Amino acid sequence: MDASPAEVYELVSDVTRTGEWSVVCRAAEWEDPSRTGEGARFLGHNETPTRTWTTTSTVVAATPGEEFAWVVGDGFVRWGYRMAPSAQIEGGTELTHEWAFLPAGQEMFVGRYGADAPAEVEQRTRSAHDSIPQTLSTLRDLLEQGRRGPA
Repeated sequence: MDASPAEVYELVSDVTRTGEWSVVCRAAEWEDPSRTGEGARFLGHNETPTRTWTTTSTVVAATPGEEFAWVVGDGFVRWGYRMAPSAQIEGGTELTHEWAFLPAGQEMFVGRYGADAPAEVEQRTRSAHDSIPQTLSTLRDLLEQGRRGPA
């Protein structure tokens, strides 16, 4: 995308703006707005056509211009962004959006869904992976629009 890694990091690490680009997270806020780096916690308010829920996440990586990542709940899921200088756009960024269903999350699903857990894990995995391209596209649009100024 046509924005520097520092600019990309500044946007994606501002969890209060997540509702602008996320497919599922409608809003987020820091538990303590004075603490926003590694170890900081935030609430994410999520919505799909079939349900709404709130999660508590903990920032596990906060390296400006390189990586911003968080773990949901008690180690259930890890979401993150990695930034690297673009080989195609001078001064731009190659942004990778990552998602992983962690062992604790899979165990929690076994406890919650029993024999249906594998199907539930597959559905959540598919949903997360399906949302990533749209999220990246929206982030690119927001960053590039910011460089051009308001329309």
